Amino acid sequence: MRISHLGHSAVLVEGGGQRLLIDPGVFSSSWHALHDLDAVLITHLHPDHVDPQHVPALLASNPDARVVVEPGVPDAVDLGVDEGRLTRLAAGQELSLGPWQLEAVGGDHAVIHRDLPMIGNVGLVLRAEGEPTFFHPGDSLAAVPAGVDLLAVPTHAPWAAMKEHIDFIRAVGAGRLFPIHDGLLNDRGRAMVVGRFAEMTSTEVLDLAHQRPQEL
Repeated sequence: MRISHLGHSAVLVEGGGQRLLIDPGVFSSSWHALHDLDAVLITHLHPDHVDPQHVPALLASNPDARVVVEPGVPDAVDLGVDEGRLTRLAAGQELSLGPWQLEAVGGDHAVIHRDLPMIGNVGLVLRAEGEPTFFHPGDSLAAVPAGVDLLAVPTHAPWAAMKEHIDFIRAVGAGRLFPIHDGLLNDRGRAMVVGRFAEMTSTEVLDLAHQRPQEL
């Protein structure tokens, strides 16, 4: 498996002959020109996870890519594709992407404030024989799937606090993690948060900043 963090929550997973892009949002642009994608996966409808301006062009330039989304996404965001190309994946459902088995977990976005309406969110677990199991939680720390080897951890969000992130990392118990959801942090803030992850959990922290890919 080869993992690239393309900014904020955008992650490119390459392995088993597949190129899978997760959460291409407005806080990053490195994914705009990607080609040869086999699937684009979207955890929820917030624009920092699905860019309504640039995702349609991405999908048009990758006409063979499957489009797998949390069920509420197409009703809120014009992805520029017809319904026949979409797979709405709800929590508890699974599908195959080449050798990968994709499982959706959770179902609800974390609470930002009680006065704001709740939306859906699916964490995405990718499993394949001979590959590390990877978990991208989107914007929720509620689901704790078993057997995760590599965890993408949100580092900063209006809906979370560091104590929750630390407990989430400990609960998942993955061997390795890398930080995501860092588009609102400067370098000093990011270093502080990631340093706490390393100090207060037994999970190895990988630094994929500046789009450095990691072979696993």
